[in-house]
Amino acid sequence: MAVVVVGAGPAGLTLAHVLRAASVDCVVLEAESREFIERRPRAGFLEEWAVRALAERGLAGPLLERAQVHTECEFRGAGECHRFRYAEISGHRHFVYPQPLLVTDLVRAYADRAGGDIRFGVRDVALHDTDTDRPAVSYTDPETGERQRVDGVAVAGCDGARGVTRAFVGDGRASVARHDYGIGWLALLAEAPPSSDCVVFGLHPRGFAAHMARSPQVTRYYLECPPGDDPDNWPHARVWSELRARLAAAGAPPLTEGRLIEKRVLDMHNYVVEPMAYGRLYLAGDAAHLAAPIAAKGMNLALHDALLLGDALVSFCTTGDERGLRGYSAAALRRVWQYQEFSQWFSEVLHGASSGDPFKAGTAAARLRRLLGSPTAAAAFADLYIGKEADS
Repeated sequence: MAVVVVGAGPAGLTLAHVLRAASVDCVVLEAESREFIERRPRAGFLEEWAVRALAERGLAGPLLERAQVHTECEFRGAGECHRFRYAEISGHRHFVYPQPLLVTDLVRAYADRAGGDIRFGVRDVALHDTDTDRPAVSYTDPETGERQRVDGVAVAGCDGARGVTRAFVGDGRASVARHDYGIGWLALLAEAPPSSDCVVFGLHPRGFAAHMARSPQVTRYYLECPPGDDPDNWPHARVWSELRARLAAAGAPPLTEGRLIEKRVLDMHNYVVEPMAYGRLYLAGDAAHLAAPIAAKGMNLALHDALLLGDALVSFCTTGDERGLRGYSAAALRRVWQYQEFSQWFSEVLHGASSGDPFKAGTAAARLRRLLGSPTAAAAFADLYIGKEADS
């Protein structure tokens, strides 16, 4: 009897590695092709605790060899630049390593080197008997068209915001708390070297903007836009004009322009499924919670869930001890809610200038001044930004 993992993103693959390292049988089911998940554009910032945890499990070799390290960020507004050196304050750093690279590393290590069972392209996934001690998952085999069933001792739902497991739990089996920011972000990838050595947050009356390095040749940009906006409303010339305006500041280097290889609009919203379990079904990553990319917390939360759930499942499968599984949801949700609160607070700082509300703009400016001027406020922000004290 195996643990059935639905979804081969960072959460599902990390969980599968934890199980396999403990000789716990595991089957990973993924609706997309291997090629798709290894190229899908996603997040790129990893907190130091997450990299350290992956390294302790032997899963960070390529990451440590290739990732860039960031130790500070920059706020730009009213024509001024303000550097915030969070590594000096917190003692911790960020690692820049795009999610597709991490997924590729984890698939190779699990499927190619360790011979782990990953079944790609599965269709019509359905859950069965999750409220019993013999849950199962069925699916249609993409090659034969036949229905297959995998019986297990537990099911891990790691298939994201639109996956089968989240829909299953959300269908009256758990509560879903939601928050809509009422704004959109135009997410851009540019074939252009980074124009700064750190993350840049642009606070501008016309809208928020951000610059984030992804590699020496590719840069991630964000532009605030109306929710539901059409990416076609943002041709090349308009994108670069707005980026130059919103990220302008005295002494800032000019932006390096390049071909836009991705344009999509993200409607900023968060949700939390509570509890993150139903019977022998346990949710992890975006299947359980969504954190808008405002504070770059999504992939870090997914890894935290996977490591926590993996250890609980290993204990259950090897010794019969169910305490970790019973406490999994509560333990995971402590960090989830901490990150959600920080993301909401940070959003108010970043979007105050463009809110059109003089009160919101004034309080956002006051928060930024306090952050930059008070050592106590700076230390609290640094610890939350890097995830240092997220479980306290």
